[in-house]
Amino acid sequence: MRKSREEHVEIDVQDLMSSYETLAFDDFIMSSKCCIFKTPIILYRHNRQAYVPDAFSIGPWHYGRTHSKGTQNLKLKYLEGLIHRSPNPPTQLVELEEAIREIQLQARECYGGPVEFSDEEFVKILVLDGCFIIELFRKDADEIERDEDDPIFTMSCMLQFLYHDLILLENQVPWMVLEILFNLTRSANETMSLAQLAIEFFGNMFSSDAPPMDQNLFFGKEIKHIIDLLRMTLVLPSEKGDETDYSGWQPIPSASKLKEAGVSFKKVESKSILDIKFNNGVLEIPSLLIQETTETVFRNLISFEQCYPNCTPRLTSYAILLDNLIDTTDDMEVLCKKDVIDNWLNLDDATKFFNKLYFDAYVKEFHYHELCNQVHGYCSQWWHRWHAFYMHNYFGKPWAIVSQVFAIIILTLTALQAVYSIIK
Repeated sequence: MRKSREEHVEIDVQDLMSSYETLAFDDFIMSSKCCIFKTPIILYRHNRQAYVPDAFSIGPWHYGRTHSKGTQNLKLKYLEGLIHRSPNPPTQLVELEEAIREIQLQARECYGGPVEFSDEEFVKILVLDGCFIIELFRKDADEIERDEDDPIFTMSCMLQFLYHDLILLENQVPWMVLEILFNLTRSANETMSLAQLAIEFFGNMFSSDAPPMDQNLFFGKEIKHIIDLLRMTLVLPSEKGDETDYSGWQPIPSASKLKEAGVSFKKVESKSILDIKFNNGVLEIPSLLIQETTETVFRNLISFEQCYPNCTPRLTSYAILLDNLIDTTDDMEVLCKKDVIDNWLNLDDATKFFNKLYFDAYVKEFHYHELCNQVHGYCSQWWHRWHAFYMHNYFGKPWAIVSQVFAIIILTLTALQAVYSIIK
């Protein structure tokens, strides 16, 4: 019996598809729990050092590649100190391993790529690195006593390494692992939650005068890892503006050009650096601290927003807006003089950092759309530009002010004399 044309086509398509299956990668099936990603090459190429650990490998991806024997021994020492606070150290260690073994499959699903370790090896890595992190946080907050010879707190470079290495997207362990280990080893004397300890450790990473964090912000929120927590500290307290329309936005001029157009800058107190507003010709900006780790944390936050499904690009939008404002060192100086930027680097390095920060990142929802429209509308009015030019050139220096006052007095006296002559 002759087959119909439809049946023939269906069979051919199935055969064709099966021939393509050999081209697929069996190890890249992304779980819905996936939240730890390899940095996309398109971002990685801009600054390799911002994505790779300097001294401390955390989690499976950099294990055995970047860490030294010294830092690995430090982790073991921290683990030993943790379990020895228990009445029965061997039992404590077995309990920790059993707890992580029960959720190791879920933990493995958090990684957006292959984890090339057996289940037992993976469990030990999570226990070792997880215990190291929570002990580090506890010691930093003085929840437990530090050893006098602890190199992390006696050698300046060690803490700097950790501030860098713990904020890398590839160098994470799932938050649920940290939470389990923390709860199993928490003493009755401890008062701070794990999230509080982490925020305390990273301190004022984004602003040197940030107000205390409201811990209720994290109630009921699912934290994925340290990078996600740092993002939450910025996004959750931020005031949400008009975010209904993202189409047709245009980049705003740089800070020096805005100044020429009559726009002024003002440092404002805010719970989040993301809360930038424009009111009556004044661009109100919370202070941003620029230090050695600033580029690293922003690049990894942007990488997370680019990779995590349906993640709103709040930090990426912020990076775009700052890049618009800062083109040259003159722009940086304008913002530094207004204390909008608290710069701990030299002007040239800080400027270059902003100019390349968001390159090759895609944003379909720009969260400063309305603000940019307001700025463009203000700058399009000639009066503001003329007023700024006049004030800058004729009232910018004491002698200019005196000459203007003197000219006004002469003009007034001349006018009065003319009126008097007419009346007479």
